[in-house]
Amino acid sequence: MRNRTSLALIAAASVLAPVLASCGGGGGTADGSADTSVASVSTDPAAPAVVYPLTGLPVDDAAKAARPALVAKIDNHPNARPQAGLNKADIVIEENVEGLTRFAAVFHSDGSDPVGPLRSGRTQDKIFLGSYNKPLFMWSGGNYRVTQVINKSDLVNIGHSASRGKAGYYREKTRKIPHNLYASTTKGWTLAPEGSGPPPAQFLYRGVSDAMPSTAVPVDGAKVSMYNVKVYWKWDAASGQFLRYTENVKRELEPHMSAEGTTPVDQVNAKNVVVLYCTYKRSWADRKSPEAQTTGKGDGFVLTNGTIIPITWTRAEQTDVFTFTDSSGAVVRMTPGRTWIELGFKKSLAQVDPGVDPKKVGWPAT
Repeated sequence: MRNRTSLALIAAASVLAPVLASCGGGGGTADGSADTSVASVSTDPAAPAVVYPLTGLPVDDAAKAARPALVAKIDNHPNARPQAGLNKADIVIEENVEGLTRFAAVFHSDGSDPVGPLRSGRTQDKIFLGSYNKPLFMWSGGNYRVTQVINKSDLVNIGHSASRGKAGYYREKTRKIPHNLYASTTKGWTLAPEGSGPPPAQFLYRGVSDAMPSTAVPVDGAKVSMYNVKVYWKWDAASGQFLRYTENVKRELEPHMSAEGTTPVDQVNAKNVVVLYCTYKRSWADRKSPEAQTTGKGDGFVLTNGTIIPITWTRAEQTDVFTFTDSSGAVVRMTPGRTWIELGFKKSLAQVDPGVDPKKVGWPAT
């Protein structure tokens, strides 16, 4: 297996001494080169910070840094909104399913109690999530064939049935089935198998002194057409984030909100938005289910720091991380923070330039 990242991600927040640690999961870096180093935490203020692998932000809790990734499959039916946990996840993947989209929210540096509503998995999950070093997989369940795929994959099944009540699954009485199943990431992490380790970094991140590449173009945002879900990611310079809007039944854009447990409902946001143009095939386990092909090579875009960058993505195997390169061949670096990934159809993005009314930019056909 190539391009598996081995990073040391344990920091002692309360101990003023160097900490050395290594995590399981392979031997490579996000740009494809070998990585045999072990990161350290030093009391020297000039020393580079140890960061969480899925955000690039400094580690502030050694226990969190050492735990495995946990992926929650979250419903995106209109009746499921506002969902709980989307603004707590390090990475969120939006995938096309039958007639709508669904989210795979990847938690590591933070968790969400509750998280949901939770729905079923798909065979495409095991392909895309194979690079996260055997993540815990929190879901409502699936048909026999899909369940077989998950059980034989690199994912650790802590689903509604498999967890036997130990992951805190419950039905929220104020919502209707099937849009009311929730669980607890805190309880989910207690089910991690012995020897579980943190995920490898999925991207490279820009440092404070790194300039934006010459291929980056200022942008107001981007319209992305998913399966019966139209998304607008708008750049908000004040917060330094892209804010998510979705089109409602009146074909009007409205903020997509997220309910984060006991904190106020807030608009879904991300430092980076990655749109990957994917070929979708029918899943062998369920002919009605689309399956994104996320190995090989394709085109797409990275939105970061108020710009848009056309990219080529490559990924040899499902246990590899993606490599994103721009037209000059340079690896594209992300802004530290939360990243959203849209597994879009080909040509599913329409760029909205600064000063342009998004209403005057048509939605891409899907």
